[in-house]
Amino acid sequence: MLTWWRRVRVENEMLYLFLRRPVAQLAALAAFLSIMGALFAPLITPSNPYDLASFDILDSFLPPAWSDGGDPRFIIGTDDQGRDLYSSILYGTRLSLLIGLCSVAFAAVLGTALGVAAGYFGGRFDAVVMRIADVQLSLPAILTALLVDGVARGLLPRQQHEELLLVVLTVAIALSLWVDFARTARASTFVERNKEYVQAAEIMGLHPIRIMAVAILPNILGPLMVIGTVDLAVAILLEATLSFLGVGVPADQPSLGTLIDTGKDYMFSGEWWIVIFPAAMLISMIIAVNLLGDFFRAVLNPRLR
Repeated sequence: MLTWWRRVRVENEMLYLFLRRPVAQLAALAAFLSIMGALFAPLITPSNPYDLASFDILDSFLPPAWSDGGDPRFIIGTDDQGRDLYSSILYGTRLSLLIGLCSVAFAAVLGTALGVAAGYFGGRFDAVVMRIADVQLSLPAILTALLVDGVARGLLPRQQHEELLLVVLTVAIALSLWVDFARTARASTFVERNKEYVQAAEIMGLHPIRIMAVAILPNILGPLMVIGTVDLAVAILLEATLSFLGVGVPADQPSLGTLIDTGKDYMFSGEWWIVIFPAAMLISMIIAVNLLGDFFRAVLNPRLR
């Protein structure tokens, strides 16, 4: 009952602070529009960039509709293959968000489980987990993702590379992000470990897994939610970077990274729209998610208000 009442108070306070912060509202609106556009892309786009029969190579390099030589069928122009850029951006956002959300979810489950267990049990298990985390922190996230992606490609049969490409990319990004969740969960578990309700659960003879999952985990979700929001922007940026470098999604499956990679080759030849619009979409989405993460951090930590 006490936990439910505390949650209601936090939600009401969060709504109150949200209504008083125009920046947070603008960020939420931008994130909402990006997510809705990605979810309903098949319904609000004139063509499917995955369907070869839906575009014509003769329509390639058409400028935006308001420019000289533009076609009203293509609002913001076409790319080098004749695909509608508006459709490609929404489908690319859909793919980037899917990979980002799955990566953060996997990283959150792995990192939180290891962090809570390390904080609860301590000892050698804690030392091993934290030393692994320290080693990974010495490497940039993009380098870790490239390493995992390269190892997975080397171990998997060549005929399965295309089939498991998105899975490998998701796991590679997740394994570069789990450390933040693990360290935060471990520190929060140390605080909760010696409180009376945990000691009472141990006296009652509850299994340690149940104590961690039912007693400790619900009380440390606040900082983990902030980490998840911030890491979502990092995961989207990592996917775009890997795709830009040519080790992410294939070029025939447009993500924001592949669209930017394609557009950079034509940026100085006059076809500026091929790179500008996907880059603007990526930047606006990352800024919106980061601003929402700052808002959640301020709400959950009164000293930052």
